[in-house]
Amino acid sequence: MAVPREDVGASLVVFLVALPLCVGVAVASGVPAELGLITGIVGGLVTGLLPGSTLQVSGPAAGLTVLVFEAVQAHGLPMLGVIVLAAGLLQLLMGALRLGRWFRATSVAVVEGMLAGIGLVIIAGQLYALSGQQAPASGLGKLAGLPQAAAGALASPQAVASLALGVGTLLILTGWKRLPGRLRAIPAALGAVVLATAASYLLSLPVATVEIQGLLDAVHLPGADTFGGLLSVGVIGTVLAFTLIASAESLFSAAAVDRLHDGPRTR
Repeated sequence: MAVPREDVGASLVVFLVALPLCVGVAVASGVPAELGLITGIVGGLVTGLLPGSTLQVSGPAAGLTVLVFEAVQAHGLPMLGVIVLAAGLLQLLMGALRLGRWFRATSVAVVEGMLAGIGLVIIAGQLYALSGQQAPASGLGKLAGLPQAAAGALASPQAVASLALGVGTLLILTGWKRLPGRLRAIPAALGAVVLATAASYLLSLPVATVEIQGLLDAVHLPGADTFGGLLSVGVIGTVLAFTLIASAESLFSAAAVDRLHDGPRTR
């Protein structure tokens, strides 16, 4: 079956946007950038073969960043793979039991409040990275330390360069809609990443860069002792949190997309 030309172009755009986003979400989650690329590759292949919606795109999402960061800090990086695997199996079980319909009973205000809280912590954490500073581990620590971070943003040439590059990226994102029509066809996120990266390289700015080693070297299969961590109450709670929040995000996103078109509904 021939693939429509529009689908090829759309797939290329999604790939170019998702690639830096995978790296960014991984770094913000406190894991190596290589793992962000690996999960993006695996997720794209698996979800591409299991379509449930005609218009949804599966890719890296920042909604679980805070949870992933806290899981890595509390249980270690090797345990993260086991937690994600257990959450995925639990989601399959919930799907087989048709429990997704029960999410309709959840108030939209509750979900929006949850996502707003997660987003607030993410924004607070990234404000430190904006000026090349180390963010505190806890969510309250990130919020409480913002005044001190603002004072330290002008403490060194590296911090100033990082802040200027970050602010420039934000200006590109917000001003992209004012460009001519042909240029607006390029996603704003992709244009901002490309232009900011080019400026950093051409001007030789003293900013920290993402270092990616080998993808295969970053893969470490969990051992039997790691799976034994599933007996911990804390790990079980993290698995349940991953399952419920990820499921809620996916289902509510599907419902929102379905309201935008008259075609086949999401399964």
